Amino acid sequence: MVEGSRQWHEKLPFAFLGYRTTVRTSVEKTPYLLVYGTEAVIPAKVEIPSLWIVTDAGIDDDEWVKTRLEKLSLIDEKRLATVCHGQLYQQRMARAYNKTVRPRKFEVGQLVWKHILPHQAKAKGKFAPNW
Repeated sequence: MVEGSRQWHEKLPFAFLGYRTTVRTSVEKTPYLLVYGTEAVIPAKVEIPSLWIVTDAGIDDDEWVKTRLEKLSLIDEKRLATVCHGQLYQQRMARAYNKTVRPRKFEVGQLVWKHILPHQAKAKGKFAPNW
């Protein structure tokens, strides 16, 4: 493969492939499936890789268009199911977080501790104060 750290750019496509074809816990789907509507396959398993093979194989245009439209409608269904699953995942995460948080109620006139941080003139970038 690649020797040394200076050739990291040659490993990048493999890292992207691994990232895009790994199932995410939050949506239980791969990013590749959500974008392209089908799971990634190796080129040897692709039935019709390009348009010139379609014309060479003799598939009707109407039949090809019909199958493509069916596949596109399946993509929308998969995306909707993923959105629903993502919302359920967010609710589970919020419920788990809210179990550890103690609600506190403050009333007018109640004393609270306020800590004033010293001004930092040297702080720059993300460490600088927002005021």
